[in-house]
Amino acid sequence: MLATKAGASHELLQRLLDAVASKSGAAPIEVLLCEVGEQAGLLRDGHADVALMHQPFDDLAGFDTEDLCVEGQVAILPAEHPLASHDQLTLADVRDVPDLPIARWPRLDGSYPDGPGPEVHTQSQLAQLVALGKTLLVIPASSRAWQWPEHVAVPIVDAPNVTTVIAWPPSSHSPAVASLVRSAVRLGSGENP
Repeated sequence: MLATKAGASHELLQRLLDAVASKSGAAPIEVLLCEVGEQAGLLRDGHADVALMHQPFDDLAGFDTEDLCVEGQVAILPAEHPLASHDQLTLADVRDVPDLPIARWPRLDGSYPDGPGPEVHTQSQLAQLVALGKTLLVIPASSRAWQWPEHVAVPIVDAPNVTTVIAWPPSSHSPAVASLVRSAVRLGSGENP
């Protein structure tokens, strides 16, 4: 079972599923879609064998990991907002927008950062709030797969890069997990899995 945030690293996930499906005799990968920050718990409680996660956001403590790809971040804005017409933005441009505060995701400990933006728990909640012109967010570029027509993604040129990793419990000795990790690493490096 592979856990991943719904909409995150969509293209990489699809390529990985296709690569494994094309291997003779390979068992299909079951995908467990979850919300932000849930992958670590799914790995720890045994509901998932591996997970696609993002550094520096996800809790990778205690897991073995392999880096798959590095990407920039984008601001997801309401399409009608003036910032949506820019070709690129900086973190300073989106940090304190009076009519569009940045959404606040829970930290690893469950608390929320201070700020005026809405506390969000799910991606569907967040998508609706952006479409209504109530918030914006900064996310890895590949996570915009769930973007609605009412949203616009604008690159944030000075946002820290995000690394997508594949993670698994170090106690795993499953040949299927090892094979999946090898395929993911090959895909991440541009090799043929």
